Amino acid sequence: MLASVLNSELAIKASLYVVRAFVRLRALLGTHRELDKKLAELERRVESHDTHIQLLFEAIRRLMAHDPPKPRRIGFRASLRSS
Repeated sequence: MLASVLNSELAIKASLYVVRAFVRLRALLGTHRELDKKLAELERRVESHDTHIQLLFEAIRRLMAHDPPKPRRIGFRASLRSS
């Protein structure tokens, strides 16, 4: 708007500078949106991993809380009978 009101070389340069600044700002915002999407996706993945890891730890703790079963011998026992 400055260029159209003042109609000078300096006003035209200033107007172009402002337009270029807004174009660059729009490009940066687009880049940040893409980065924001990628970070959100990564955060969702990590949250699900944390949940799964926590479930694994709980299962291991439950297994450790129980006494291990006593080993059983397999086979026959010969009884010694005296006749």
